[in-house]
Amino acid sequence: MVRCAASLRCALYLSQGVMTMLDQNLREAILALKTRGLGIRAIARATKVSRNAVRTVLTSGCSEVPTLHRSEACTPHLDLIRDLHQSCQGNWVRVHEELAAKDVVVSYSSLTSFCRRHKIGVVPKKPAGRYHFAPGEEMQHDTSPHDVKVGDKMRRLQCASLVLCYSRMIYAQCYPTYNRLWARSFLTDALTYFGGAADKCMVDNSSVIVIAGSGPDAIFAAELNALGERFNFGFIAHAIGDANRSARVERPFHYIENNFYPGRTFGDLPDLNAQFRAWCDTKNASYKKHLRTKPIELFVAEKPHLKPLPAYIPEVYELLYRIVDIEGYVTLHSNRYSVPIELLSRRLAVHFYADRLRIFDGHRLVAKHVRVEDRMNGRQTLEEHRTKQRWHQRRDLPELPEEKTLRAASPQLATFVTALRKKHSGRVIRPLRRLHRMYLDYPSEPLCAAISEAMQYNLFDLDRIEKMVLKRIAGDFFRLEVPPEKEDNDG
Repeated sequence: MVRCAASLRCALYLSQGVMTMLDQNLREAILALKTRGLGIRAIARATKVSRNAVRTVLTSGCSEVPTLHRSEACTPHLDLIRDLHQSCQGNWVRVHEELAAKDVVVSYSSLTSFCRRHKIGVVPKKPAGRYHFAPGEEMQHDTSPHDVKVGDKMRRLQCASLVLCYSRMIYAQCYPTYNRLWARSFLTDALTYFGGAADKCMVDNSSVIVIAGSGPDAIFAAELNALGERFNFGFIAHAIGDANRSARVERPFHYIENNFYPGRTFGDLPDLNAQFRAWCDTKNASYKKHLRTKPIELFVAEKPHLKPLPAYIPEVYELLYRIVDIEGYVTLHSNRYSVPIELLSRRLAVHFYADRLRIFDGHRLVAKHVRVEDRMNGRQTLEEHRTKQRWHQRRDLPELPEEKTLRAASPQLATFVTALRKKHSGRVIRPLRRLHRMYLDYPSEPLCAAISEAMQYNLFDLDRIEKMVLKRIAGDFFRLEVPPEKEDNDG
């Protein structure tokens, strides 16, 4: 009985030794115990493994875990799987279906794990690097589209951000769209907020800033190069697909979406940006666990290394030329702005700022407007232009000769002429001439009677009035002689 139990225990140890794989730590412990003079039985008892497993480790004399070589069901079909992966354009579901059609029975999970082991359709991952920046060495700029509720509706806005790489100071604002005017305006505001600029500014390969090339070969827009010269820094672009290079500015966008927008209400875009600036002030003064300090404290060390601001920072604007339309407006981005009426059809220069615009006729300033958000189909008219517009000036039509005749003819006609002027205003010439022709064609008494009746019902339709006159004079005014009947010669 004891012998049977020992045999069973031995068989169990053997099965455990075969079924389980000893890890490297346990193998090192077995070899170390052997060097201390312990026997196989003592080592097996100390490590709680079978004696056969101890013998195997001691025989190999190596602590590394041996690689298991197992046959795989997909191995005979390796070339077929590679061809199907290419013909099916990398769709593993289709590859699995085609294998089944060719009587190759294999589970989907086994197929995908086999392909991963043999590097079929697998893009090797590149390790993420860590970049270290000295104070004032670099700043990073980028934009990200965000869906934000402004007022009572959701809007797609472009969030622009600039981050100092050493201190992690951040400045961000939202814009309805992002073009070179907004880029120059944002960078000017951000550098003014920081009080200086780093030596270089890392950007992505967006066409707003880069006009040709990419990465090290990028060619930047002339307006942005001029901005860099003014603030004494240069632009650089990272290689396409190397977003990790601009991680200082990429990472905060997720934080902004999940920390700044939720729980806040924004009346309009200026209100949103005012709250955004206050939020940046708060976060720059908050403790960061990964930095083990506050960005504002690191900024104290970085500020002396920033390029100082120029003595004069001109306002950023875009110079456009527009021709005044026939209504006295210039059109920019689907919005219309009024100008003095004497400038109709003139070509004017428009200085288009971030929040306003100024319109010049040569060197003379002729109008200043608050900028309406682009593509709003708005119309903005200044009060001084409204009073001078000719379509707002009510000009009285001079008295016509026919009108004088009608007024002198009878009180009823004079009252009717006054009512016609009030009803038709500047378009009264044709009705007056029609009434004057009726005065000449018909007797005055039936005409005045018809007009008096028409005035009782506030009727000004001259066709109906003329019918009323003809009804009154029928049989009197147009009486015709009846020709005598001819005698019947046959009678």
